[in-house]
Amino acid sequence: MRITVLAGGVGGAKFVRGLRAAAPDADITVVVNTGDDLWLSGVRLQPDLDSILYALAGVNDEERGWGRVGESERVSAEMQAWGAGWPWFTLGDLDLGTHLARTGWLREGLTPAEVAERLSRRWPLGVRLIPMTNDEVDTHVEVETGTLHFQEWWTRHRARLRPLGFSNPGMDQAGPAPGVLESIGEADAVLLAPSNPVVSVGPILAVPGIADAVRGTRAGTAGVSPIIAGSVVRGMADVCLEAIGVDSTAVAVGRHFGRRADGGLLDAWLVGEEDRDAPGTAPEWMHVRPLWMSEPGLASALALDALELALGR
Repeated sequence: MRITVLAGGVGGAKFVRGLRAAAPDADITVVVNTGDDLWLSGVRLQPDLDSILYALAGVNDEERGWGRVGESERVSAEMQAWGAGWPWFTLGDLDLGTHLARTGWLREGLTPAEVAERLSRRWPLGVRLIPMTNDEVDTHVEVETGTLHFQEWWTRHRARLRPLGFSNPGMDQAGPAPGVLESIGEADAVLLAPSNPVVSVGPILAVPGIADAVRGTRAGTAGVSPIIAGSVVRGMADVCLEAIGVDSTAVAVGRHFGRRADGGLLDAWLVGEEDRDAPGTAPEWMHVRPLWMSEPGLASALALDALELALGR
C-alpha cells in the first residue's frame, strides 16, 4: 500500500509517527512544508522537516515539542554574546549540527530534496521525507507596521501582531520537488495531517501543481482537523485562520479545503467527538472520530481512522 501525507510541524510529526505504527508494511511518503524555512547566520533551517525527522528517529524532545532531546545551547549563547543571529531564536547544539550539515551540502550543490534524503539515511525512519519544493518560498507575514519573516512573527512576537495576510515570495515560479507529484498520483491514499491549515498545509497546496494533483489523484483523500471544539490543538492557527477569513472551527476548516465531489480536495474530513453536533457538519463526508494524540496509541488509532476513510472502508 502506498500512502502520501501532506504535513508540517509537531502535529504532522505525531500523526506520521502514528501512521507508521498503524501501517508498518505501507510505503509512506511525507511531503513536508518548507514555508517555515529560513536563513539564520548563514545557515539554512528547515524546522518542519527536522521536527518530523527527529520524531520518526525517536530523538525529539517530547516535553518541549520541538528540537532534540538532551539538547544544550552553548553555541547559541556564544552567538548572542557576539550579537549574532536572533536572540529570541535559540538553536540547540545538536540541532545546529543538522543545520550545518544541511547548509554544507546545499553549498556543494545538492538540492533540498537530496539533502532530506541524505539526512534520512542516519536513522531507520520507515518513511520517505520530501520537501514540498526545492525552491525557497519562505512565508512572510504582513502586519500593520510592515512585513516580517514568518519565524519572527511566530517565535518572537508569538503571533500577537495581527496578521493582515500571508505570502510566499517566489511561489508562482516554484515547482514541486522531484517525487512529490508522483507520490500523490500513484498513492492508494492521500492524507492531510492535522497541521496548521494556513501556514503548514497551505504552502504545500500553494506550490503550483500540488493541489491539482490531490484533486486528480486516483487515491482516496482524507484530512484531520487541527481544531477541536473551536480551539486549536497547538500553536496559533486561529489567528492565521482569521487573517484569511475562515472561522476557527473544524467544520469551517473542512469547508476551506473542500469536498472533492464539489471541486475541493477531500473525500473525508475527520472532526472531533466534541464537534459531533456542530452547526454545518456534513455527515456525508465529515466523520466524527477521537482526534487527541496525547499518547502514541491514540495517534496510531487516529492515523488508522484517517487511512481507512481514505480507502473507503
